[in-house]
Amino acid sequence: MIKSLRGMNDILSEDYKRYTYFIQTASKIAQKYGFHFIETPLLEETALFKRSVGESSDIVGKEMYQFTDKGGNDVCLRPEGTAGVVRAFIQQKLDRAGGTHRFFYHGAMFRYERPQKGRLRQFHQFGVESFGVESVYEDASMIMMVSDILKALGIGYRLQLNSLGDNNCMPAYRENLVKFIESVEEEICEDCKRRKSTNPIRVLDCKNEKCQSLYENAPKLINSLCENCESDFSQLKKILDENDITYEIDTNLVRGLDYYSKIAFEFVSDNIGTQSAIAGGGRYDRLVEFLDGRPTPAVGFAMGIERLLELIEMPQEQREGYYIGAMDEEALDLVMQLAHKKRATDKTTMDYKAKNLKNHLKAADKVNARYCAVIGENEINDGTIWVKDLHNKTEITIDQGEF
Repeated sequence: MIKSLRGMNDILSEDYKRYTYFIQTASKIAQKYGFHFIETPLLEETALFKRSVGESSDIVGKEMYQFTDKGGNDVCLRPEGTAGVVRAFIQQKLDRAGGTHRFFYHGAMFRYERPQKGRLRQFHQFGVESFGVESVYEDASMIMMVSDILKALGIGYRLQLNSLGDNNCMPAYRENLVKFIESVEEEICEDCKRRKSTNPIRVLDCKNEKCQSLYENAPKLINSLCENCESDFSQLKKILDENDITYEIDTNLVRGLDYYSKIAFEFVSDNIGTQSAIAGGGRYDRLVEFLDGRPTPAVGFAMGIERLLELIEMPQEQREGYYIGAMDEEALDLVMQLAHKKRATDKTTMDYKAKNLKNHLKAADKVNARYCAVIGENEINDGTIWVKDLHNKTEITIDQGEF
C-alpha cells in the first residue's frame, strides 16, 4: 500500500472542517482591514529564497526541497510565503506604481525538517503583506489583525514584542554582539558558531537550552536603538495600550528570516507544548530592494495553520439545506430535476438509490440537512413532495412547484 510521505498529511474529516473555518474566518477579517487575496506558485527559483530568506538561515541551509528541473533550472518548493509575494509585487511593477498595496494569502509551504506535533514537512500558512506604508500604525494594524483572528477563533495568546533596529543602529550592535559571542564561543553549539559570521543576531533565536542561558547576559539591541527606531517602538506600545492589547517585551525575540528589521512580534500559546509560536511577523523595509525592486516599506505576518487547528473553538454546527430522496425507482429522474433546481437557492444533496422513509431520514441526518424531502408513488401521482423540518420536527406535503 502506498502511503503519504513522512510529514505530509491529509486534511479531511474534522480537520477539514476546522481548516476551512480558519481560512474563512481569517480571510474575512483580512478583507475588513482592506487586504486582497493573492496566489503565488508553489515552485519558485531557488535564488529567490537565497536572496530573501538568507543563506545563513536554517531554511535555506538545511530545509528546502530543492532540485534541478528538466529544463536545467535550480528550483524549490516554497518554504515560506513572503518572498513569493514580494517577487510578484516587483514582477507586476507595483513597486513603480507607488501607493499602498495590501495582500493576504494561504496555502502549502514545504520544509524538510523532523516532523513533530504542529510541525510538518508540508504545512499551511495564512499570511498578510503590506507594501508602501512606512508608518508604525501599519505595524500596529497587523498586530490588531492577528489579535482579531485569534479572538474570533477562541484562541488565547501572549503577544511578545522586540525591535531589531535598522541600518543606523544595527551595525554597532552587531559588533558588540559578536564580541560577546566570541567570549562564550567555546560553550555554544555549532549552529551558533556558524551564525556568528553569517547573521549573528540569529544566535538569540537558538533553541539550545545552554545557549539560551548564556545569551541572557548578551547585549540587548533594544538598549541600543537609534532615535527613529526608539520612537517607532514607543509609539507602537502606546497604540497597543490605547486599544487594550496586552504585550510583553522579549529582548531575545528575533525573526527566523534574514529580511526583518525594526519591529518584530510573535504570538505564542501556552497550550501546544514547546512549539509555542502560533503567529509572527514584523517589518522588512529592505526586502523589495534586495530583490531588485524600488525601495518600498513593507510589513507582514504569517500564521501556521496546523498549529492552530486543535486550539480553535468551533461554532455549534447548524443544520443547513435540503436532502432529497426517492422512495421508488420511478421517482429518481424527478428527484434529480428538483434537486438541480433547488440548488439555485439552497444547499441540496440527493441520494441516487430508492429507499424507505426511515433510511432517507437517517441519510438526511447524516449530512446535517435542515430539511428532508421525499417523493414516493403518491407524490408522483399528486405532483407533491413530502418535507420534514429536522430542526423543528414538523412536516408538510406541498406542491412540487411551490417547493
